[in-house]
Amino acid sequence: MKMQPALLAIVLSTLAIPAFAQPIPVGHIADLSGATSDVGVPYGQGVDDALAWVNRTRGGVAGRQMNVTMQDYGYQAPRAVALYQQWMSRDRPVAIQGWGTADTEALVAFVTRDRVPFISGSYSAALTDPTGRAPKADKAAPFNFFYGPSYSDGLRAMLRWAADDWRARGQQGRPRFVHMGANHPYPNSPKEAGEAMARELGFEVLPAIQFALTPGDYTAQCLTAKNAGANYAYLGNTAGSNISVLRACQTVGANIQFLGNVWGMDENAMKAAGTAANGVVFPVRTAAVWGQEAPGMQAVREISRISDPSGNAYRPVHYLAGICAAMLMTEAMETAAEAGGQITGPRIRDGFYARQNWVPRGFEGVCAPSNFTAEDHRGTMTVQLYRAVVTGPTNQGPVDELIRNNTMRLERVATVELERRRDWLGW
Repeated sequence: MKMQPALLAIVLSTLAIPAFAQPIPVGHIADLSGATSDVGVPYGQGVDDALAWVNRTRGGVAGRQMNVTMQDYGYQAPRAVALYQQWMSRDRPVAIQGWGTADTEALVAFVTRDRVPFISGSYSAALTDPTGRAPKADKAAPFNFFYGPSYSDGLRAMLRWAADDWRARGQQGRPRFVHMGANHPYPNSPKEAGEAMARELGFEVLPAIQFALTPGDYTAQCLTAKNAGANYAYLGNTAGSNISVLRACQTVGANIQFLGNVWGMDENAMKAAGTAANGVVFPVRTAAVWGQEAPGMQAVREISRISDPSGNAYRPVHYLAGICAAMLMTEAMETAAEAGGQITGPRIRDGFYARQNWVPRGFEGVCAPSNFTAEDHRGTMTVQLYRAVVTGPTNQGPVDELIRNNTMRLERVATVELERRRDWLGW
């Protein structure tokens, strides 16, 4: 049987397409509906918008489009594990953007076995030791990465600031520190490291106070902290439940300096909590926040238009962090593809080691520098601390308007340079 010339041309052209021109499968596990969705939504949107922007404006990675599969897992670790197993039996993504601590830690053995780089929204220090040989590490995580300081290092930096703050205010005696949060892997992740650091700095460490990851009435917890004389309190949960704590503590007159983790405060939470959020200090991962000028802000605004063509949406700190995490992954993929290389998990992992003081191109002044090595996955030991400033009622007008009229603002208070101590690796 003779093949028609037109059909033959199609077959030959198809055969001529090399394998590397096929779309690159990428997974994205997000919390859009679960207990941490208050911050999971803007972060996940930043990741998705950035990857779509790379496909649209840069032609993907090395001439190949990324085929991104995003799935909401509702902050349920078993669902994340099941989703991962489903992907690996079908699509086999070469890299995954992930989310929570419980699920990310549950997947460490899987991604290590399958050699799939996993860039998480969890900043658990347990994910930072790629060798498993650090003094207090309990696992090797050679394929796990995240953008920004670990929860433990963020808390260490805030305690350094708190010790200075205590002295600057002329206070006498030992300041009292308390860890507050749910009995869950995420808020518990930095608990022991933070309490050890507090003792090292001369704090009196009070018994931890638990409150759920969901909003509720936390008057009892605030009274406990107040009656114990807490001066500084770490809020280990996401903003949604922290708002409830801040309001309750304002109501009972607890005079406490609150320290939020990176997910514990943002512009949306400032609006929701009102003046109860005034004064909260927390780490910000990026070198700039929305509305500030930096060379890389042009690219950030272009990315924002992927999901907001009008360009009017205000993007909180988590959205920008999601962009930076996505851009680190895509540049590691580009490095893997150099000189005709295959975009595989091990080559992407090695791409994270290829640069020092790494800022994704086009994002200067927005994405803070990262440094990863085969011995140490702590991307940064520099922690930027900001204070939430709320000067009046926030129930009138959207976030961008409240920022413009100076009812709310993010105020940089300190940059803390931590030592890259080996005894802190993985802990």
